[in-house]
Amino acid sequence: MDGGKVRFRWKDYRDGNRRKTMTLDGGEFIRRFLIHVLPDGFHRIRYYSFLGNCHRARKLALCRELLGMLPAAPADPPADYRDRFEALTGRSLRACPHCHTGVMVVIDCIARPKVCLPVPDTS
Repeated sequence: MDGGKVRFRWKDYRDGNRRKTMTLDGGEFIRRFLIHVLPDGFHRIRYYSFLGNCHRARKLALCRELLGMLPAAPADPPADYRDRFEALTGRSLRACPHCHTGVMVVIDCIARPKVCLPVPDTS
């Protein structure tokens, strides 16, 4: 860093992987650097080789073929969360919570008001 400018080397993959030097203002360098910083609780996962995005399906199929595995079965459509809850807990979210025999059907949902209106003074 010199005079508020930051000079750094980078590899230009579009130009035959040549190393180049770039000079930026300190604020712009920090802005570009922080684009790559993830918020707390997030983890970056990168896949290479046969798990890379552009070739994943084709290369996984080739790996299964070379290993003598059966082709991947098409995925079942995801079950409704109420079905998953019942399979895990044995309790149905569809049953009436009071009588436990009837089927509860949602008829309407009442949305909360966007703005709380003051209660009128009735005195």
